[in-house]
Amino acid sequence: MRDRRAKLSGKSETAKAIDYSLKRWQVFTRFIDDGRLCMNNNAAERELRAVAVGRKNWTFAGSDEGGRRAAAIYSLIQTAKLNDVDPQAWLADVLARLPDHPASKVADLLPWSWQAAQASAAA
Repeated sequence: MRDRRAKLSGKSETAKAIDYSLKRWQVFTRFIDDGRLCMNNNAAERELRAVAVGRKNWTFAGSDEGGRRAAAIYSLIQTAKLNDVDPQAWLADVLARLPDHPASKVADLLPWSWQAAQASAAA
C-alpha cells in the first residue's frame, strides 16, 4: 500500500483511502491477533437495522418514561437473541414467573442464565 500510495496524487480518492487505512492499520488488523474479533461489523449493523427501521415508531412511546421502558425491553430481547434464547419463549416464561419469583434471585431470569420453567422443574 505504501508503494502504491507513493505513485498517486495526494488529491486522488484512492490516495485518501490508502492514507486512511495506513493511519488506522493497527485497528484494521486487530482481528488477526484475537480470533474473537470479526473482520467487519456486519453483525452489529444487522442488529441496529431493527432500530433504524422502527425509528419513527419510537417517537410514539407515549412519554420519556415509556421510551426508557421500551429501550429496556428492546435491550433484553436483543440480549436474549445474542444468547441463543428464543425471545418470545423467554419473555412469556419470565412474565409468568416474575410475580412469585424471589427478588433476590431475579438475576436467574436474565437471558444468559435463564432456564425455562419446565426445564428447571424437571431438574
